[in-house]
Amino acid sequence: MNKNIFSGLEKLGFNDINDIDLYRINDESTNDVSLKNKPEIDEKDCLYDKKLTCPVCGTEFTTKAIKTSSYRMKSKDTDFFIRYNIINPYFYDVWLCNNCGYAAMKSDFNRIRNYQIDLVKKNVSHKWKGREYKVPYDINTAIERYKIALLNYYYIESKPSKKAMNCLKLAWMCRLKEDSTSEINYLTQAVKGFDEAYLNEDFPLYGMDRYATMYLIGELNRRIGNTDDALIWFSKVVTTPGIHKRLKDLARDQKDLIKETQKNNTPELTNPEDTSEKKKGFFSSLLGK
Repeated sequence: MNKNIFSGLEKLGFNDINDIDLYRINDESTNDVSLKNKPEIDEKDCLYDKKLTCPVCGTEFTTKAIKTSSYRMKSKDTDFFIRYNIINPYFYDVWLCNNCGYAAMKSDFNRIRNYQIDLVKKNVSHKWKGREYKVPYDINTAIERYKIALLNYYYIESKPSKKAMNCLKLAWMCRLKEDSTSEINYLTQAVKGFDEAYLNEDFPLYGMDRYATMYLIGELNRRIGNTDDALIWFSKVVTTPGIHKRLKDLARDQKDLIKETQKNNTPELTNPEDTSEKKKGFFSSLLGK
């Protein structure tokens, strides 16, 4: 070491500590133990079988679910999309009955009315062909399952918020695939649904209160290029009394991003990530697992 940080201990019998590397940065054996031999986590080890009963046909089946200890957040996008390490919980958010074809996001799966059950049987079940998926699920499997759920939401005449959230999650999956055309298409559909839900539905919507929904509508408009509408929604968030400061900060940041983009006449940034500690807590409370 440049200076012996243990000087003075020689008189206690420690005469061989002049060249100690305190943190062992260059110690190959330490690196071997901590990094090279560190076991990789298998996605299958993060999953377990959850037993369900289909509310449409009564069939008992199992679906894959993620162990709570396996959630590892990596970053968050400004439209509340959370990115994960190890395993992606969004891949397992849709529950699907392979017997009758009924599918929905897990928070909605059992919330189906009698007349909607009849609609599933009429419009989905008689056309349904069983589908088995390789585990662990990949991005293409996730997209297909979200599409099946969206079709069910359509046929059972679900509330706009349900169809909008399904479209938003499909957009997120397309973002992971870097399929920007499909992403914009689903974001556009999500905006339509959230606009209607904001006016006609009770809050909260999937964990979002009225103000978070206002911000999200603004951000989705920004991402699809509707900057005028985006600025209107962001301004509502900023000027409405009683809204959480961190949400106001988010809205101000996105307003500034639009204005800076317009000033520089540069393409709109559609996919900024926010990993700041300041906003981590707020994001975590919205649209998480």
